Amino acid sequence: MIKAVLFDMDATLLDINLTAFMGAYVADVSRILARISGKPTLAFGGAWARGYLAIANEVRTDGLTNLELFSATVERLTGVPVADPAIADAISCYERTVLPRRRGGLVGARPMEGGIAAIERAREMGLAVALATNPSFSQDCIRARMGWAGIADMPFARVSHMGNSTRLKPRARYYEEFVSALGLAPEECIMVGNDARRDFPHPDIGMPTAYVGHARPGRAAWSGRMSELADALPALVDRLNLAG
Repeated sequence: MIKAVLFDMDATLLDINLTAFMGAYVADVSRILARISGKPTLAFGGAWARGYLAIANEVRTDGLTNLELFSATVERLTGVPVADPAIADAISCYERTVLPRRRGGLVGARPMEGGIAAIERAREMGLAVALATNPSFSQDCIRARMGWAGIADMPFARVSHMGNSTRLKPRARYYEEFVSALGLAPEECIMVGNDARRDFPHPDIGMPTAYVGHARPGRAAWSGRMSELADALPALVDRLNLAG
């Protein structure tokens, strides 16, 4: 029985040039860390990239959160303790006060057509809704992008971020941790996402995915545009419930 719908965010609920956003974000944070530490700005871009590679490593065996491993990696490479409260507070302040104004230009962030309607339809059906965005950013950074998507005030049962997740998509462990925190099993949830690789748990854990990207993956329980999902959701849930 389907009890929840999990939504990806970037290119699913949020129309965004993610490459442009990443470039602007890393450049901003690098300048902050350079001012704090006295080190060159260029010292941080590569370290930031290495931090992302560390948390995305498919053969990870640690029990650290993504934030803990990311921070430790950046500190090892730069000597700057980014987890120190004073430094973490400076980055958090930027993410809460400056980053929300960085949606324009090449970033071009705006709500995805049909995204809010799909969330509201799921809630009308009595289903829980949760934001299963790839947890490669801090909670404050994700909150800023939620504002761009027009979903900051939505009553999500859970929002994933670096600090509450120990793996990234598409690792099954990420999805298992996420649904366990909701008190649910994978087969009781529908994942909605646009990424044919990341939004399908690997290995398969029995969680159906509604695919809203440009491809038509055979393993999708439903494929179409985000603008079509709200109308399609009742029939999709009925079909999955009958099959279960």
